[in-house]
Amino acid sequence: MESTQGVAHPIGIYLKIWFLLFVLSTLSYMVDYMGFQSYLRWTLILIFMFLKAGFIVAIFMHMAWERLALAFAILCPPLVILVLICLMSLEADYTFFTRLTFFS
Repeated sequence: MESTQGVAHPIGIYLKIWFLLFVLSTLSYMVDYMGFQSYLRWTLILIFMFLKAGFIVAIFMHMAWERLALAFAILCPPLVILVLICLMSLEADYTFFTRLTFFS
């Protein structure tokens, strides 16, 4: 019988990622504490959010060590949905401004 062995990753990588997530969370809270406003605030918050999500998916969900086909199968559908949401947003803006022009 064949025995299957799992790969044990060093604990150091997990501790480093925990520390990095703590730093990114602190920076995200500092954006609110420092009083940034408007697009700068939301851009910084979204950047920190995507970085944290990327590290969590890559390290804690072991996507960094998976085959490329599996990574594409899991990561591509959310990216396609994000593109479709952006397209719907552009269409909604066009419809809104068209209605403003027509009815005013």
